[in-house]
Amino acid sequence: MAQGETARARAGSRSGRVGVTYKYFGAPDGATAARVPISMRPEELGGDELGTGGMFTKIKPETVAAMVLTGIEGVPLYKVPPLELVVLHPDYAVVKLPMTVVDPLRGVGEESVGAAAFIWSTVPDRGGPRDAYNVYQLLHEWQDFSHRLHEAGHQPYCLVWP
Repeated sequence: MAQGETARARAGSRSGRVGVTYKYFGAPDGATAARVPISMRPEELGGDELGTGGMFTKIKPETVAAMVLTGIEGVPLYKVPPLELVVLHPDYAVVKLPMTVVDPLRGVGEESVGAAAFIWSTVPDRGGPRDAYNVYQLLHEWQDFSHRLHEAGHQPYCLVWP
């Protein structure tokens, strides 16, 4: 079994379906973001347009969007906007997250991040992590990601593949 296949096998859910991997990265525009998966195989992706390792996670981009907008911006869950599809390929997809997902994170302090984590952990009928501490850690990672995007003048994107 190749290394990528091993990772995919481990990512499989209990229901027997293969898990999905999400890699968040920054790019100046949709055309650049669309070229990222073409230029290298997803399991080989190390750097991104920000020159860093990007962020690999099992958290869906729509969940991250909802987590930030619900917890920090106070947007009701049903009003969270849909994500923009940049590329839909049989082997992968690239989606663009709205800047409203990362911009609010840059200006908030510890107290707001902690409150957002608590709020998200109590929101009914939503996916993603339920433990407030895990949400808190995730929001901190996103806060760092938001700063890097801003400094580079980039938009947030997510590469999705099985």
